[in-house]
Amino acid sequence: QVQLVESGGGLVQAGGSLRLSCAASGRIFSIMCWYRQAPGKQRELVAGISLLGRTNYADSVKGRFTISRDNAKNTVYLQMNSLKAEDTGVYYCKADHAYWGQGTQVTVSS
Repeated sequence: QVQLVESGGGLVQAGGSLRLSCAASGRIFSIMCWYRQAPGKQRELVAGISLLGRTNYADSVKGRFTISRDNAKNTVYLQMNSLKAEDTGVYYCKADHAYWGQGTQVTVSS
């Protein structure tokens, strides 16, 4: 059974950092992505990583966020630095463009 469990969200001041984790189970996924959804806005892609480590980022987070994965642990991470108020939202993990986690809330206070 496929399951994605996010953790690591919380409340942080602007300029601070958080590290999100997404633990996957059930199978190994080729593509792992982080999405986020701010209140009243559509869900948007933040970053993605392939099984071999190729990454892509939304322009709004380039240079501040880093996506990585540990295939042995079947876990993907999102290191978020220099956080801004506009980074606030629910962050979701998505696997192979098909499976979603339950989300974790990130709130950045200005």
